[in-house]
Amino acid sequence: MTTTSAPAVLVEGLHKRYGDKRAVDGLDLRVEHGEIVAVLGPNGAGKTTTVETLEGFRRADAGHVRVLGEDPAHGDRRWRSRLGVVLQDNHDMAEATVREIVHHVAGFYPAPRDPEAVIDAVGLREKRSARTRALSGGQRRRLDVALGVVGDPELLFLDEPTTGFDPQARHEFWGLVKGLRDEGTTILLTTHYLEEAEHLADRVVVVADGRVVAQGAPDTLGGRRARRARVRWTEDGTPREEVTDTPTALVARLTSRLAGADGEVAGLQVLRPTLEDVYLGLIDAAHDAAGTTHEETPR
Repeated sequence: MTTTSAPAVLVEGLHKRYGDKRAVDGLDLRVEHGEIVAVLGPNGAGKTTTVETLEGFRRADAGHVRVLGEDPAHGDRRWRSRLGVVLQDNHDMAEATVREIVHHVAGFYPAPRDPEAVIDAVGLREKRSARTRALSGGQRRRLDVALGVVGDPELLFLDEPTTGFDPQARHEFWGLVKGLRDEGTTILLTTHYLEEAEHLADRVVVVADGRVVAQGAPDTLGGRRARRARVRWTEDGTPREEVTDTPTALVARLTSRLAGADGEVAGLQVLRPTLEDVYLGLIDAAHDAAGTTHEETPR
């Protein structure tokens, strides 16, 4: 792996339009080497356009973009060999077997991973002799992942990588991704599964209306205000609720004042916001500011 003080991905003021539509509107993004960064956002937020620009499939209208130190719009074959890309849909080579296509793609790279080990790692050992067209949707997705990682990339783009996976396969894939990160691979992930982002990402970037509206570690995203706890209890037969930065202190006061003979406070609950709660709050705030509505809720 290449060691450098420059970030793996640097985007400053990225703009991209399609006719009258502003798909990306001054987006900034930085991904350090060895990070897993998850990009979240509703449909139409600009995620796909941004990632395709980083991969060299689209050209920016304006802005500064560097991926592994190069402008993706002018990336050569050597530069591309340092990337791994798992696309959302890929149905090439339908008549080839799993073994044939993984070995074939491995041959494009100067120092690939062992293709047989990659097939095992994505859970396709029993399907290695099956033709691609005969795979189920989830198995096809595992093959897409295998093709993305077989080149042992420095930077791996994962676009909705576990769509179609059952829960066990998803958790196994998470282990594979963490293993790649531990070996030094930088990973940029787009996903609609909030649990996936929370489990895998060192940092989460939330995009709305073509701009980054928040970023941070999954457990700090949105700042302290977005992370305030909600305490609920029943007093004199009436449900009560208070949002607070100090739920432990509030519970202690309620206990000293309202606890019954059994030491319990009726209906007491302490609810802390999940990543989904924080995400939806950020998207709602961004769309309120822009006068738009969001179309999609990550799962």
